[in-house]
Amino acid sequence: MREALFLLADLWMIFAGYFYGWRFIRRYGNHLLGLEWMVVATSGSNFLLWSLLGADGGSVLYDVAYFFDAFSRSVGITLILVMGLRRVTHRYRPGLAVDVGVFAVAVVAGLFLRRFHGADLRTDHAAFAVAVFYVVVNLLTAVFLGYFVKRLWDAGARGAAIRTALVTAAGTTIAITYDFLPLPFDDANRTIFYTAALATWGTQGFVYFRAYRALHDHVAAPVARQTEKAVARP
Repeated sequence: MREALFLLADLWMIFAGYFYGWRFIRRYGNHLLGLEWMVVATSGSNFLLWSLLGADGGSVLYDVAYFFDAFSRSVGITLILVMGLRRVTHRYRPGLAVDVGVFAVAVVAGLFLRRFHGADLRTDHAAFAVAVFYVVVNLLTAVFLGYFVKRLWDAGARGAAIRTALVTAAGTTIAITYDFLPLPFDDANRTIFYTAALATWGTQGFVYFRAYRALHDHVAAPVARQTEKAVARP
């Protein structure tokens, strides 16, 4: 039963990442969020394949899994997420060089930070610092998301605001639990934790897309009305 729930959670995250990532790009031209959502989905696909092939710690898929993990926890669902959401909060439109640059930083961060995964935080001070870094950047991102929630609320999208607040709180809980608070009732592979994490990350992809859409529509509506008035003038 645990394994089945784990697989369903992973499949949900894969679907949400690819589906809503593509919609971010196709509908809104937001490559930052679209590509990051697809990175998360690719991470889930790799994790799924690794699990189905026996979850061998010596497999190259294992190293790839924690590269993606470090990629998103350090820069992807932190800096890239904030930059992407600022398109509807501040009309921020970075150029191609910025898009490429921030993903290059994420790749470097993923390659560097993945080697600290699995270290004993009680004896490895560098690994402990990395774990603290993950929590700090998550909390800083949550502060911005709190502002994003307020913008949604003020725009009248109360349901989207509540859902965004709840899924952000869940994501922060996962971030804190990840390294510092292992579940005492979990198994050696942390199946329960990873099931909850995958389900939460997939739901974040879904909820943040819908929240983005709600705020985009709110911001775009006055512009559309002004355009209609301009066209209607004799």
